[in-house]
Amino acid sequence: MPVPGDASPRGPLDGLLVADFSRVLAGPYATMLLADLGAEVIKVEAPGGDDTRTWVPPERDGVSTYYLAINRNKRSISLDLADPDDLAAARELANRADIMIENFKPGGLRRFGLDYETVSERNATIIYASISGFGTAEGASLPGYDLLVQAASGLMSLTGDQDGPGYRAGISVFDVMTGMHAAIGILSALHHRDSTGAGQHIEVNLLSSALSALVNHTSAYVAGNTVPSRMGNAHPSLFPYEPLPTADRDLIIIAGNDGQFRILCRELGLDGLPEDARFAHNEDRTRNREQLRPLLVDKLKQRTADEWFAKLSAAGVPCGPINHVDGGVALATRLGLDPVVEVGEGTDAVPVIRNPITFGTTPTRHVLAPPRLNEHGADIRAWLATPNTEDR
Repeated sequence: MPVPGDASPRGPLDGLLVADFSRVLAGPYATMLLADLGAEVIKVEAPGGDDTRTWVPPERDGVSTYYLAINRNKRSISLDLADPDDLAAARELANRADIMIENFKPGGLRRFGLDYETVSERNATIIYASISGFGTAEGASLPGYDLLVQAASGLMSLTGDQDGPGYRAGISVFDVMTGMHAAIGILSALHHRDSTGAGQHIEVNLLSSALSALVNHTSAYVAGNTVPSRMGNAHPSLFPYEPLPTADRDLIIIAGNDGQFRILCRELGLDGLPEDARFAHNEDRTRNREQLRPLLVDKLKQRTADEWFAKLSAAGVPCGPINHVDGGVALATRLGLDPVVEVGEGTDAVPVIRNPITFGTTPTRHVLAPPRLNEHGADIRAWLATPNTEDR
């Protein structure tokens, strides 16, 4: 470990060193997941720091909450790759790392000798992950912003009211998914390295992740020759599977199969509907949704959303409120999921959302607060300046 004294729990990736040359979201999200699992992550930042440090509001004690969301359990060093001494430190870090992850424009690290080909000559077992927006071929020069990919992939054509404009998702959904794909690729390559001793280069890009994540919609096109379109909150292949009005506000109601629909009808006092040929099976309900919806809504409007939530949930019908984010955190808390943990100590402690993975034996860790820019620079530089005696 470059900085001694870390007595945090030993996660499943304990002993692995990650050189994190990424910034903004997809890469930092991936490396935070690895750090939560026990890897030692050194976050390499330009002198101005990660862009997300300045993405405010909102903020906490002058620090962007965006940055705080994706950089816990890491140590920060600021390196100017145009400076010979800093470049030497960056190369030495890459030499010692088990994993390196970067999201420069494709080929952008070649002039610094930090591209995969050059790094792997000095560190043959490295797992090197590259993240781009549109791949390394014809899309290499395109900037990799999530919003561009939401538009280009087709997601925005699926999001919003049927007769309205397309909307972006409320989060940078493909950045997050690409970060998860990067982490999956890294873990798979580590498994391969354990059995063969060989490192390798992993490449992920936002557009490919987006097309994969569009699942049934891209399948509708490539397998069914159907181009999906916006349907508001409706589902193209299921009904009911959307918000429906009650006496006071909307409630999500789902009947994912015929059995759930029968229970829903029983609880609504509509026992005859499942025997109606128009509504007997999911395909029938989906095709005849405009006839079925008012029958359901007429009953739902007789009680409040909370009343229906209690009654339908108890009967086994999937349903739920439409919360704001605070309501989502409160629900997870009520359900015993303990979604919020504090990282850091004393006045530096920061509340963050817990890693969603639970291990029975090798727990995830929530120890280090998101680092200040170059917070650990002196210690890391001193460690890099000492001879490397570790066997690889």
